[in-house]
Amino acid sequence: MDNFTNQTIQRFKQIREENHFTQSDFAKVLHIKNSTADIERGKTKISGKVVSRLLQEFGINPLWLFGESKQKIIQLYTGDVSPKVVTVNSQDNENIVLVNVKAAAGYPHNIQDIDWYQQLPAFDLPLPEYRNATYRGFQVEGDSMLPVLEPKEWVIGRAVTNLSELAANAIYVVVLEDSVVVKKIRKNEEASLLTLISLNTEYLPYTIQTHQVVELWEVNSKLSFNIDANSDTTSLKQLQDAMIALTSEVRSLKTN
Repeated sequence: MDNFTNQTIQRFKQIREENHFTQSDFAKVLHIKNSTADIERGKTKISGKVVSRLLQEFGINPLWLFGESKQKIIQLYTGDVSPKVVTVNSQDNENIVLVNVKAAAGYPHNIQDIDWYQQLPAFDLPLPEYRNATYRGFQVEGDSMLPVLEPKEWVIGRAVTNLSELAANAIYVVVLEDSVVVKKIRKNEEASLLTLISLNTEYLPYTIQTHQVVELWEVNSKLSFNIDANSDTTSLKQLQDAMIALTSEVRSLKTN
């Protein structure tokens, strides 16, 4: 094996180890059957499809992989995480759509479906804290953000347009390609990686690729109610009643 080939193999292995993949798991990410062991032994050449997957998933510069460049990462992803759909009321003013736990399961798959959003409850909050930005409500699932956020509580998030706006101590609703989670976010030295952190120390941090983030909402408030945890319908009805009452009270204060 010549030095050129050996360097390429070592860099390939380095990518796997830096991302904490086994050879079998790395093979799944790269759409290779069984394992990457034969590549790392020099028995199988790295195909064009594998090079393409390395670029898509990890931002790996093909020229770096083959020893022709010192630049390891290519920033294909611009960091755009702005809302894919913005909802408005009958007066064409933006409102706050509420996404409960059940709806959140289908959120990533319907993220650009305008008709799907129309099935969700939405409210106007005539408060200064909710002006000049886009907001969305999400129901918290699980206990990973205890003690700050209880299961079934609701958080209101302000839309973030780009990952460059990330704040170190903020809590975010992170819409991924296949799920919606509420976490703190830590940037990594590797620009293509982010670490998602739970407040409940029983849950370990985990790392994702930046391109996996589809939308991002910075949590600025929460709504907590004493509700029946076994009834999604009841909880949503109580939330609707409470929000309507709050809106009426605010409007009454403005007219007095």
